[in-house]
Amino acid sequence: MIGRVASLISAVPLPPGVTLRKVAAEADVRAMSAMQDEVFGGQVSDENAEALLRRVACGDGMELWVAEHQGLIVSAGRLEPVPGTDFAGIWGGATREEWRSQGIYRAVTAARAQSAVKLGKKFIHSDSTSYSRPILERYGFLRVSTTTPYCWRR
Repeated sequence: MIGRVASLISAVPLPPGVTLRKVAAEADVRAMSAMQDEVFGGQVSDENAEALLRRVACGDGMELWVAEHQGLIVSAGRLEPVPGTDFAGIWGGATREEWRSQGIYRAVTAARAQSAVKLGKKFIHSDSTSYSRPILERYGFLRVSTTTPYCWRR
């Protein structure tokens, strides 16, 4: 999916007690990664957390955003600026099932879009699940292709 960054920027009310923040500390990154693993139906993986921590350490511009309620990460996603272009990607958007349909994913997405604008980006690209695709379509994003994820094993 591709769309204009500006279309995603809006004030989104959060449920009481839910806050947004950008994270980079190891404990936060591990908690975020574990939540995403759970939401996407996989086993909690140190491998995924380690990959994110390596990216944070190299300072390549990736940003990790979370929504929390009483210290529990309930939604998260990352922003990936594409160097030398007007694009940034939004990836890994995930919200715990019991917290869906309350605007939290939308708020995390708006925060990432605001950050993308500060970085000079004009467009967002996203590989979207069936959960996030309709949300992005409501904001004018267009489906331009499909992907088929797989894990290659020897």
